[in-house]
Amino acid sequence: MTQDATTSFDIVILGAGSGGYACALRAAQLGKSVALIEKAKVGGTCLHQGCIPTKALLHAAEVAETARHGSSIGVDTSYNGVDMVAVNAYKQGVIDRLYKGLTGLVGSGGITTIEGNGVVVDANTVEVDGVKYRGTNLVLATGSLPRTLGLEIGGRVVTSDEALQLNEVPKRAVIIGGSVIGVEFASVWNSFGADVTIIEGLKSLVPLEDPVLSKGLERAFRKRK
Repeated sequence: MTQDATTSFDIVILGAGSGGYACALRAAQLGKSVALIEKAKVGGTCLHQGCIPTKALLHAAEVAETARHGSSIGVDTSYNGVDMVAVNAYKQGVIDRLYKGLTGLVGSGGITTIEGNGVVVDANTVEVDGVKYRGTNLVLATGSLPRTLGLEIGGRVVTSDEALQLNEVPKRAVIIGGSVIGVEFASVWNSFGADVTIIEGLKSLVPLEDPVLSKGLERAFRKRK
């Protein structure tokens, strides 16, 4: 296919997650023509399967904890359990609102968004559904996937992606990995009434964070029942 103005850009970005769309917006602000290629939805893991949905769950968990312990500070509250279908609806509403704002921002910036699975064919070109998009510069922002450790995913064995879609709170949960994602789910499920065990191969939780923060988190978790 002959390259023309519709398929040639200053910058072609493969992946429209946090890194990809931030790069696209800044490049467009600097007057560059930008193609942003994404096989799923703009926003990537952070918006759809990571940071944002887990923060929505953490907020719901905080409300549950507040209701459960209101009497300890003289507030007459009652805790009658968690409706995960309703919690997930709240979570999805948060995602949808932010997604609408993000797509509007990307669209208003003059960025060309291409939906489809991009394949890098050379140092400057990405092919999507038979169409080649060439950039003076090519940015790879393809993100990551959950590690399964050789386990078959299904039933009671889930990754964080499936955990975000659960419509019931597990009675007991074992979480392999005590980094950010693991401790977020541990905190949420414990607040919702689950008995949670975290297995971490290194010496502390969130081992990539400052040791003071790690120790503080561990103390806070030990106090929770």
